[in-house]
Amino acid sequence: MEFKLEDIEETFNGEIINKISNNEYLIKIQDKEHHLQILNINSRGMEFLLDNHFHSVNYIENQTAEMKIVVDGVPLTVNMHTKLDEIVYRNTGGADTGSTQINLRSQIPGKVVSIEVKVGDKVKNGDVVCVLESMKMQVSVKSHKDGEVKNLKIKEGDSVNKNDILAEIE
Repeated sequence: MEFKLEDIEETFNGEIINKISNNEYLIKIQDKEHHLQILNINSRGMEFLLDNHFHSVNYIENQTAEMKIVVDGVPLTVNMHTKLDEIVYRNTGGADTGSTQINLRSQIPGKVVSIEVKVGDKVKNGDVVCVLESMKMQVSVKSHKDGEVKNLKIKEGDSVNKNDILAEIE
């Protein structure tokens, strides 16, 4: 996944290479491998060891793809992925304008924060159908085609898994 720090032109790439145990991971940041052990995580922040060095993160504000945090006392704004909305849109079928697929599926696990349509509404390719919250980020899930909302499979507050059907659009 791509990360960008505010006021720094460089983009950093990070990924989980291997899950060692429930709270331990082998990760790669900028082509260098690191050992990550999560000590504590909650809605306000987290504590972790990165290559046996202790770090503390406090969450300040979370938006769709941007997170304001304080890491070891230093305030940062992190763009979680400069193309996150585009990727979610494409993976829900948005790049395929001639889609015959009826089901709009979730590409991420999360909680349904809001539903922007109701059964019977006409939608266009790219219209926001619902907003999911995952890992403190809110992601708009967009219609994968023009059509009419025939069925909603979700309610506000529901938890969804990756690939769950959110709506049927014909």
